[in-house]
Amino acid sequence: MEKEKSMEFRPVRRQDRLLEEERARHLLEQGEYGVLSMHGANGYGYGIPLSYVAEAQHLYFHGAPEGFKLDSLRGDNRVSFCVVGATQVIPRQFTTAYESVLVFGRITVVTDDTERVHALRQLSAKYSPEYPQLAEKYIGVSLHRTTILRLDIEHLNGKAKRIALPMADPGYK
Repeated sequence: MEKEKSMEFRPVRRQDRLLEEERARHLLEQGEYGVLSMHGANGYGYGIPLSYVAEAQHLYFHGAPEGFKLDSLRGDNRVSFCVVGATQVIPRQFTTAYESVLVFGRITVVTDDTERVHALRQLSAKYSPEYPQLAEKYIGVSLHRTTILRLDIEHLNGKAKRIALPMADPGYK
């Protein structure tokens, strides 16, 4: 399996920018949203920004029970998901400092209600931690009309470009 994975995923070209796995996972866990990219049902690439929650080797997403995203995933469930953390444009150096994490894997529609409720609770805890009782009510009312997707992570890498800024130079922003 490891040999198969190494053939699927190219190494990061700029090894000097590679984040340690622990930092990349932290960025993934703390990110507010990411862009899920896939092979669209119409033959074009398709990327859509989504909220998510990370748990061990999985990411969970929620959405409507029909639409272009689900049509596309039925055709090819191989996806990537990108989260960008802190960024800073540095005009005078014509560059940007950044940190990002990129995940590759396969998505499945979660059909087990126990796992579906678990995913919705995790999403609620991440995005609305101060409203656990309201979240339970919302989950109860919405579960039947909500699709839960689970991305099983097969490969993950993070990159960062760190730039030291001279503090005394007013040309740096």
